[in-house]
Amino acid sequence: MLAALLYGQEDLRLENVAEPTPAPGEVVIQVGVATTCGTDLKVWRRGGHAKMLKPPTLFGHEAAGEIVAVGAGVIGWKVGDRVVANNSAPCMKCFYCQHQEYSLCPNLTWNNGTFAQFLRIPAAIVQHNLLRIAEELPYELAAMTEPLACVLHGVARSHIKHGDRVVVLGDGAIGLMFVAKLAHDWAAEVTLFGGSDERLEIGKKLGATRVFNYHHNPEMAEITKEFTDGMGADIVIEATGVPSVWESAIACARPGATVNLFGGCPRDTTINVNTEQLHYSELTLKGVFHNTPHYVRDALALISSGRIPLELLISGKRELKDLEQVFCEMRDRKVIKVGMIP
Repeated sequence: MLAALLYGQEDLRLENVAEPTPAPGEVVIQVGVATTCGTDLKVWRRGGHAKMLKPPTLFGHEAAGEIVAVGAGVIGWKVGDRVVANNSAPCMKCFYCQHQEYSLCPNLTWNNGTFAQFLRIPAAIVQHNLLRIAEELPYELAAMTEPLACVLHGVARSHIKHGDRVVVLGDGAIGLMFVAKLAHDWAAEVTLFGGSDERLEIGKKLGATRVFNYHHNPEMAEITKEFTDGMGADIVIEATGVPSVWESAIACARPGATVNLFGGCPRDTTINVNTEQLHYSELTLKGVFHNTPHYVRDALALISSGRIPLELLISGKRELKDLEQVFCEMRDRKVIKVGMIP
């Protein structure tokens, strides 16, 4: 089968590899659509990921499709089922899993390889994070279950109250998902900072109260104070993974605020935090990572409901042979998410 393999920094190759076969407890799906992701873009640009993968490896982690093979001992699934599989599953046995902190599980089973014609689903994911999707739900929307689950996890960890004034830094797919969830389900007054006028317009359609292009409005903290009575935002969500923007996020916060440092920065980077501000303003700084089985299910339910127009995030569909070009277009901010057709 044709599959994408990551060999290193911006070294992505399409190769013919053996089709997977399911071991006991596993299934194999024929990929209907695999969506590109900002995390994939960062991994492609950096040449690796601290948690998910080490090159050379099959690449991609968002996909939906149809089961074509079922391993021994699998119960409840059959060939022909339309499914979406999360890219990980917790072990359910360790200290963190016993405390229901599943995203911190040190034994997470990771799965990559969605940019291919077929995808093997490990037994742990079949057991805990494989979900059936309705016939009417397009594969490209179902494939967004994983990133939306991460966003729902991030929202839950952010101490948000109904009607809060929220600032989101970053107009990628994750930042836009935060906007949509907070505006629709929390009646939050959401301000979005980003670098693309087109994406900021999508942010408005998803519910942002106001948007600013930081290329023209670089003083994000000062702008935030202007519409918050000089205080700063109740909640700030950083969704870029850029260390300097982490610092900007903290600067946008009012005393008593929660700052969700959601975007993953490059390995071994650091930021400067003003200890006086942190202490006397009683700030809560939170790092939030990945998702849990609970939010995977909530995400698919939200997508299936159609309440949020997540189709606005799909910039189009392309064939797998165009994958490297698509990543170049993502790097150049010409597209948000693209549905790759194997």
